[in-house]
Amino acid sequence: MQMLATGLQRNGEAVEVWKPVVCFGRFAKSTLSGIGKWLGYLDKWILFPILLHIRRRRFPTARFHVCDHSNAPYLGHLPPNRTSITCHDVLAIRGAMGFADAYCPASRAGKILQRWILSHLSKCNRIAVDSEMTMCQLVEISKQVDPKSQWQVIHVGFNDLFEPMNADDAMKILVANRIAVPNRFLLHVGSSLPRKNRRMLLRMVPALGSRWDGKIVFAGQAMNTDLRSEAIALGLNDRIIEATSLNHETLVALYSLCEVFVFPSYSEGFGWPLIEAQACGAPVIASNLEPMPEVGGDGAIYASPDDVDQFVEAFMQFQPEAVRSSLIQKGFENCKRFDPKLMIDKYQALIYSG
Repeated sequence: MQMLATGLQRNGEAVEVWKPVVCFGRFAKSTLSGIGKWLGYLDKWILFPILLHIRRRRFPTARFHVCDHSNAPYLGHLPPNRTSITCHDVLAIRGAMGFADAYCPASRAGKILQRWILSHLSKCNRIAVDSEMTMCQLVEISKQVDPKSQWQVIHVGFNDLFEPMNADDAMKILVANRIAVPNRFLLHVGSSLPRKNRRMLLRMVPALGSRWDGKIVFAGQAMNTDLRSEAIALGLNDRIIEATSLNHETLVALYSLCEVFVFPSYSEGFGWPLIEAQACGAPVIASNLEPMPEVGGDGAIYASPDDVDQFVEAFMQFQPEAVRSSLIQKGFENCKRFDPKLMIDKYQALIYSG
């Protein structure tokens, strides 16, 4: 949201950012669960729409952009001919509809919420979608014969500077953050959600056997109980490093030092870590399921997220320096597609069209 606002301002547009006001939520210790969650919903779905109606009257010619598809119900409170929205993915919506390949099961209340979101999203005339795969899925579930003329795929741009970091500098940063990485390690960045398929890295190490003696770094969310138990059962507990609560500098250091970045996800709307790793000069092995090939282009090797042998074979392909260097260079070239300026220009054209 802030990146889009700042980019449009640099392009000469006058921009205001409107967010829900925390009112009822102040009376709860947390708005993430229990009564606090429902008090937060009052702020988001009752109070803020009222404020939208009041505020929009001051701007009779303004254009409005809703920055995330989860906020699609706000579309009902904004002028349809002057409003657009970003759809990052439809994973939660498809999960609520029973699509197992979304890896996003929903509760009864969640199913109702996702139907409500979809009903508004599918009626919007201007939608920016993060990937071709998400566009196809949105067209399918919204029962559109063809996407509307102003439904466009706009790949997201980098939200920060990602570039190779000098090895000595990177190691100093990791040491300062008490992350004791070895010379050789596989890196995964993300959560422990099942769709992220962190288990693939655990399976790769035994399959590599004596051909590789490095470690695994799980960056981002800590391992869950199931994954930790599996690591212990495989005798890998001492070959795993967890790096949580990372700042940007530390993340770039990990990308820059890893032997290979492994992204075996089953389900993504875009897959940002893939291009972050490429931009930092990391060799990338990713799932062959879309949108990973769409995003990674020819700067990565792709393998079935169910086939450990394919991931091991892909890993071994990186061992010759010529192959490694070639793929890294292709990764750098691929990243040029995600220049933030390109994204902002396309958003500007969409938001102010018609």
